[in-house]
Amino acid sequence: MTLTVIDIMTKRLEFVVEMSSVQEAARKMKEKNVSSLIVMDGNGELQGLVTEQDLVRKVCINDVNTSSVTIKEIMSSPLIAIDSSLSPSIAIDKMLQNNVRHLLVVDKVNVNKPIGILTPLDFTKYEEYTDENEEDNIEKILEYYI
Repeated sequence: MTLTVIDIMTKRLEFVVEMSSVQEAARKMKEKNVSSLIVMDGNGELQGLVTEQDLVRKVCINDVNTSSVTIKEIMSSPLIAIDSSLSPSIAIDKMLQNNVRHLLVVDKVNVNKPIGILTPLDFTKYEEYTDENEEDNIEKILEYYI
């Protein structure tokens, strides 16, 4: 059986508007139990991604007032996307090459509409199906990002 990104991705997506405060985003992450939110502008266009790591590195460490900083100011952009039909190995390579922990998963028919998100933890589902070389790559990405 050949696994693809669609087989291991997280299908539940959560969104936030770029003008929301980082405090609102942190609350939403906690309520929805997610580590990232896809950022949209007022017209519903995808703009970027905000992660727990963004909150820690760009807000908490700098002792910034969380109610006065917007998501737009700290989000990661541009979004790095991957086709849902590609292999998890290609996804790992793409994460490492772009130095990111999250890939937006899209369908090649409609690349502007995300269908999922891929994080390092999603690869734990994949481990049982990999050969030795791929296991080394998975361990590398998990060690690097977790």
